[in-house]
Amino acid sequence: MKLKESKKDGKYYFNGKVFNVKVDDVILPDGALSKREIVEHDGGATALVVKNGKILFVKQFRYAFNKVVMELPAGKLNKGEKPLDTAIRELKEECGIIPIKIEKLFEIYPTPGYTTEKIFIYEVKEFKRSKKALDEGEFLNVCWIKEEKVREYLKNGKIKDGKTVIALLNYFLTKTEKIDGENI
Repeated sequence: MKLKESKKDGKYYFNGKVFNVKVDDVILPDGALSKREIVEHDGGATALVVKNGKILFVKQFRYAFNKVVMELPAGKLNKGEKPLDTAIRELKEECGIIPIKIEKLFEIYPTPGYTTEKIFIYEVKEFKRSKKALDEGEFLNVCWIKEEKVREYLKNGKIKDGKTVIALLNYFLTKTEKIDGENI
């Protein structure tokens, strides 16, 4: 069965600093017409940093949820910026970390039903320390948390940020595979 939808027409309803909102008229695979509400977002990058059995986190107030959220260091891609450059920039700005050895793990579509956002997830293998340089109006706390505590937080649902949960689950799954010597 053909699954592709094609755009017939569209209109922008909001153009903002972080995202744009549009509504497209689409032709469905069976020829019927429908609408798709889309949030256009340039995407972001996040990085997992582990050292001496501790994982690097930032705690930041997230207005949409009216609470402090614990997450891996991350940031929005600037127009034309490569995801790797975003991850490196954010680590330095937020945490005073300059990656020496960093590798892309994968990319995710956080909410493919209505947004174009992609998040690129990296792991830092080696780094050196630097001075933090937070953006204007950015306030956060940096903390290192022991892996055992992070596992507990995952099990108890204390970590709610999607990109962080996915990166950590991948990290612990991969670590378990290496320990067990099994290929899944």
